[in-house]
This record gives sequence, structure tokens and C-alpha cells, in this order.
Amino acid sequence: MTELPHTPLHSTLPQSRHLTTAVPGPRSKQLHAERLAHVSDGFGIVLPVFVDRADGAIIQDVDGNRFIDFASGIAVTSVGAANRKVRERVAAQLERFTHTCFMVTEYESFTQVSKWLNEHTPGDFDKRTALFSTGAEAVENAVKIARSATGRPNILVFDEAYHGRSLLTMAMTAKENPYRLNFGPLPGEVVRAASANPLRPSASTTGDAMTAALASVEETLAQHGADTFAAMVIEPIQGEGGFIVPVPGFLAGLREIATRHGIVLVLDEIQTGMGRTGALYASEHEGIAGDITLSAKALADGLPLSAVTGRTELLNAVHVGGLGGTYAGNPLACEAALAVFEELEDGELLANARTVETVARELLEPLVEETAIVAQFRGRGAMLALEFADATTLDPRPDLARAISSACHAQGVLTLTCGTHGNVIRLLPPLVISEDLLRDGLGVLHDAILEANAALRAPVLVADTP
Repeated sequence: MTELPHTPLHSTLPQSRHLTTAVPGPRSKQLHAERLAHVSDGFGIVLPVFVDRADGAIIQDVDGNRFIDFASGIAVTSVGAANRKVRERVAAQLERFTHTCFMVTEYESFTQVSKWLNEHTPGDFDKRTALFSTGAEAVENAVKIARSATGRPNILVFDEAYHGRSLLTMAMTAKENPYRLNFGPLPGEVVRAASANPLRPSASTTGDAMTAALASVEETLAQHGADTFAAMVIEPIQGEGGFIVPVPGFLAGLREIATRHGIVLVLDEIQTGMGRTGALYASEHEGIAGDITLSAKALADGLPLSAVTGRTELLNAVHVGGLGGTYAGNPLACEAALAVFEELEDGELLANARTVETVARELLEPLVEETAIVAQFRGRGAMLALEFADATTLDPRPDLARAISSACHAQGVLTLTCGTHGNVIRLLPPLVISEDLLRDGLGVLHDAILEANAALRAPVLVADTP
């Protein structure tokens, strides 16, 4: 793996793991107590440390501890949390203006971001783009566009899907706790079909996984009337559901079904896009294009920006004034996105994402055979995961995922859990990570897994009875 522009050689932080206190440290504990006094308890927390600085693949907290970042703000800071080009472009825009609202007075960066996305999003057809602020906004606006263009009400989504936390996207999301719990009633006209999970196929499907899953989709459409569906929405790799790469051929099959029934295929690339999987968009691995493709997260490297890009006849089907938002395509975020595009242009970050997968597979994939707790290693590029389950029954082990992730935190490696059952550790390192730092962090995770496996296999000592 070659050293990449700006990190680590040009980083504002040493690109190395370093602990000066226990985790969390005293200053973080003090600030966390203040947070509890002022912030809603509805916000969860993975690791209660307060960040002082971050750059490249390192997060430094207020106690001076440096963590290897395998989270990237949930796949957001892919070009580093203090990327020089992003900082320079945003700083220059700050000197000009912070906001005007594109629907009131225009600015060029909005158009330039849209142009780049039209040119680089998969699909050999004329495109238009609409910019918004969050991933959930992008999803909801894609639904609005599909309904406007087709005149149909229903939306097809899938098992293990995650599409956001707004009211409509909660209905589209599969996981009940914490995303849907206590927030009903949720919008109707959202229908769920079986996905093609290679490790855990739907109970409603039997036989060949791909054929069975597609047959289940056809059956679901037939039950509700295929001509009532405006869109089918799917993540090419399901994120919060557990970084599930579908059975080969499933997405291509959905593409054919959507075309045959006149349904708009919406690919939610909010987490998988902007090079995360080693291609600009994950759908490129499957050789397909959505009628609409959604981008967000890494699109602006931490500034809130999302995009809906798709066929011109779809995006232009909405009446004038039907799309928008006060902060949609904010000029600061647009400048950040243009900097991200510059970083992606030479292909080095895409190559580095692929190398991340190669190194991670070398170190972690053997654990599937070597332990009794790793059921599967999966993913693409720098979007990877380990699923923990009982070796004989495949019963999910969320307790192991939590314990192993916590052990990594204590050693200065930030990891996240996910999955419908909470039994998956996901890896989302910045695409600028160096091989030395990657191997260090993966080594910590590897050792934590082996320790958990050894503890599980250790004999239980029973005291002698008198």
C-alpha cells in the first residue's frame, strides 16, 4: 500500500495509536457527565470519549489518546477528517458567504456537484441531480420523484434494510430496535420482500438462494399488484443490516424485474458510494445501474450533503417547487464535495480501498476456520464485517460482538457493531489509511477475537463438594 496524498505524511496528527490514560480518560469522563446533564438520552454513544482533533485515520481525544479510526464517522470521513483540500475549499467559501438558499439565489458549486455526479454515477443515460442535506432526505425525495413520475403509491423494500430515521424511512428500515421502536404508527404503502442473505436466507425462501429470493420478490409484487409499485429501494450492500453482500445475481435480477414491471429501481448508495467498496459505487461490482442512485455520507467528507441522481425523465417529472429545502446543497458542503471529487479523480483512493480488503482478508478471514465464534467474514473494499455466532447452531452472539468491540476500544481502536441481531463488527477505515496503521488496528481486533474464542472454550472449574 503506497502512502497517499495528505496522509500520513501531510497529516496534522501523528498517524499512530497511542494511549496516555485508561479509556475513557478523566477529561472525557468529565465532559460526558456534562453531556448527560444537557443532551437528550435518546442519543446513543459507541465510545464515550470527546474528540479534540482528527485527521487521516486517527482520532485524538481531549486526554491525548490517539485511536485508530475504523468508523470514519459511519463511512463519512473517507478522505480524512481534516483533509487539506476540503479545508481549503470550505475556508475560501466561508470568506464569500455561508448560505443563500439555492431556491432563492443560485451559486455555481451546486451545479458543478450535480454535473460531476451526472457524469460519474452508473448508467448510460442522460441524468439530472437534486441535492439535499441528509441521507434520509435523499431517500424520501427519491420516493417522491418515483411516485410523481409513475403515478403509483407503493414502495418495495427488503429484509435487513436501513434507509434512515425520518418517519417514512423508518417504515422502510427493517430493524425494530432502536430505529422503529415506540415511534408508530408509521406510513403505509411500504411493502417488504425477502433479501438474498447468503449466510441467513429468509425463512420464506427455499432452494437456490438467488432464484428463491427473486421468486419471493415476484410473489410479493403479485400479491399487491406489480402495477401499484412506484419504486423498489435497496442498498447494494446492506449497511446497518450487517454489511450483507447479496447472493451474486440478485441485484441484476431485481434490475430485470423492475424494468419489466415499470418500477423505478432506486439504489441506496449512501454508505457504499464515493469509493467505499473499491469502486466509485458498489453497483459497479454487479454491472448494473439504478434508475435513481442516492449518495450522501462521504459525499462531502463530514459536511451535510446528499444527492439524488437519476434519469432525466424521472428527475424532471416533479413539478417546479416540488423539490428543495432550506439547506439543500449548502454552498459550504458543495465546496467540500468538489474537494472530495478531486481526491477521487486519480483512482488512488479506490485502489487503496481494494488493498484494505486484501490486507483484512489476509488477517481476519482465517478466523472463520480457526475459531468457533466467527461465522463469516464479508464485504468489499473498505466496507468489511465479521459476524459472530454459535458455530453449530448459527445462533447470533451479540454479546461477543459487543465484548470484542469494547476490548478494541480499550486498546485504542475504534470499531462499530451493527446487524439485525447486533452480532456484527463492521470496519469502515478512511480510504487514506496507511498499511502500517491498518495492520496495527486489525492486529488488535484479531487478538481480541482470539481471546474471546479462548475464553469461550476454557473449561469451567467446578469446586469439589465436601
